[in-house]
Amino acid sequence: MEAIIQFIHENIAMLYILVFAIFLGMEVISKVPTVLHTPLMSGANAISGVVIIGAIILIRLSAPDDYLNLVLGFLGIVLATINVIGGYAVTDRMLDMFKKKKK
Repeated sequence: MEAIIQFIHENIAMLYILVFAIFLGMEVISKVPTVLHTPLMSGANAISGVVIIGAIILIRLSAPDDYLNLVLGFLGIVLATINVIGGYAVTDRMLDMFKKKKK
């Protein structure tokens, strides 16, 4: 318990920024009209490519016995890849709605 309290005291500014970013993100997303959700999600999912690169760098720089960094890097790669694929699938489906239907 003492380690957790010490961690909080050492990183209090970062925790404030994290909480502020969560509230700000929720406020911004709640104000977006429903018509714009799909295009914004598609663009945001493409940003997950940056997460994939960061996770690969994390794995490359981790020591072979640093299991926490290796597992977090692996999870980052897997989840960001799922997000990128889903984003492209949603974008493709959205663009198909605007094509003229063949008779």
